[in-house]
Amino acid sequence: MIYTLTCNPSLDYIVTVKNFTIGGMNRTENERILPGGKGINVSIVLKNLGVSSTILGFIAGFTGEEIRKKIREAGCTEELISVGQGWSRINMKLRSCSESEINGQGPPIGSDAVAELLNRLETLEKGDVLVLAGSIPNSMPDTIYRDITRRMSEKKVMVIVDAAKDLLVSVLDYHPFLIKPNHHELSEIFRKDLQGPDDIVRCARKLQNRGARNVLVSMAEAGAILVSETGKVFISAAPKGSVVNSVGAGDSMVAGFMAGYFSEGDYQKSLHMGIAAGSASAFSEELASREEIEALLSGMK
Repeated sequence: MIYTLTCNPSLDYIVTVKNFTIGGMNRTENERILPGGKGINVSIVLKNLGVSSTILGFIAGFTGEEIRKKIREAGCTEELISVGQGWSRINMKLRSCSESEINGQGPPIGSDAVAELLNRLETLEKGDVLVLAGSIPNSMPDTIYRDITRRMSEKKVMVIVDAAKDLLVSVLDYHPFLIKPNHHELSEIFRKDLQGPDDIVRCARKLQNRGARNVLVSMAEAGAILVSETGKVFISAAPKGSVVNSVGAGDSMVAGFMAGYFSEGDYQKSLHMGIAAGSASAFSEELASREEIEALLSGMK
């Protein structure tokens, strides 16, 4: 069974305003409200590809219940934990001449809620898959991903981590199956400007030497690089298209890679599936459908 963890889910309020004026009256031309959070995005794209998963995480207040409702409407299974204080965040994404974002803080997550999550994770078994995705609220221990990965490694649960900087680096000692930094995050980890594929591969191998089994580096319109535990490096360009929405593209890549790997176990094909899924989401107003992914994938073979 696949599980995805989103510690700080959101409602994404996406609005389009023509010629947005600071300090003036602006009216929207288009608006949508979607469930947000990296793990949630992974689960939705997996569902679109016919792969089942269970969404874990925390919600609070009326916004939290709306997140739960929209997840169920998307056809996904969830076991979100309700916390008693605050409300789940609303992230506003404003599209005009340029794109801006305002992200909420999210509710405080107390020790009781964290303990409930950890108890649920204890029921995972050998062969299960856990995706740890995105940031964590300030109220949670900053060692939470490391602690979870350590325990899951003892239980032979396959862990995939898509997080930034310290959250990502902290899990390496416990040999996650896959980590997925993007090229900007890789630059931040090593505090250097990466000049091309050779630099990216060298840095990815350093993360492997520290414990990661496979390192998938997304590079936006340039595609992605996979440094696999077999020692082979796979590089693939992205399909051409017009970017409509970059939100969720990296999460879709994780979902596509997972769907490909668990279907065939072939790293090259899994990379292609990941890139097709990420690109399809980037080219669409919402997360990619199976048909959109397969249409791009057919052109990559």
